[in-house]
Amino acid sequence: MGKIIALANQKGGVGKTTTTINLAASLATLEKKVLVVDADPQANASSGLGVDIKQSECTIYECIIDRANVQDAILDTEIDSLKVISSHINLVGAEIEMLNLPNREKILKEVLTPLKKEYDYILIDCSPSLGLITINALTAADSVIIPVQAEYFALEGISKLLNTIKIIKSKLNPALEIEGFLLTMYDSRLRQANQIYDEVKKHFQELVFNSVIQRNVKLSEAPSYGIPTILYDADSTGAKNHLALAKEIINRNK
Repeated sequence: MGKIIALANQKGGVGKTTTTINLAASLATLEKKVLVVDADPQANASSGLGVDIKQSECTIYECIIDRANVQDAILDTEIDSLKVISSHINLVGAEIEMLNLPNREKILKEVLTPLKKEYDYILIDCSPSLGLITINALTAADSVIIPVQAEYFALEGISKLLNTIKIIKSKLNPALEIEGFLLTMYDSRLRQANQIYDEVKKHFQELVFNSVIQRNVKLSEAPSYGIPTILYDADSTGAKNHLALAKEIINRNK
């Protein structure tokens, strides 16, 4: 039975989508069957995996709002064992459309749960907000990865997210666990980055991944080619960091 992992942080620009794309590609390279669900209206995870958003007829939006068959929304990527369900700008309005639906927090769970027998890992890229779609993602997920940028205000806002997770655990998804905190955009030359790593480690201890994602030009270049970094430059620091993270996650879930 596969595992659904949401990647969430309501603070934008923490490398959440970059992590989703590259972790998924690394897990697929390690012979896992992986599905990326792009639940962010900006659809950056979709385009970063080579999906032409304009050509997508069935997206996560249709699955949630029109109850379209989820199998129709699954698209191929450059890596055989990595699939994607793309997002759509309409997702912006979906939260309002969902307000009148019964069990509105559990729609995504109903869509994705049947897919757990087909995939080892389903990764949900959440939008940088704590709106209804993100709540759906956290209700559908078995665990959540929280990317934390290695900068001064990193821990600000995490308490808000942790509070949301606590509420979701008590009301909607008692099985939700924190998979781990992931330090992103890490620059070991900066004393501040090391201080933040120590601080995150002090707060969250063994919940912090040993792997960190360093600042790396290749990570920001790859999406413009519509491929993960591991296909763009397998020897780059960015590709190696995500591969280490994928191995760490596989080991944690043995």
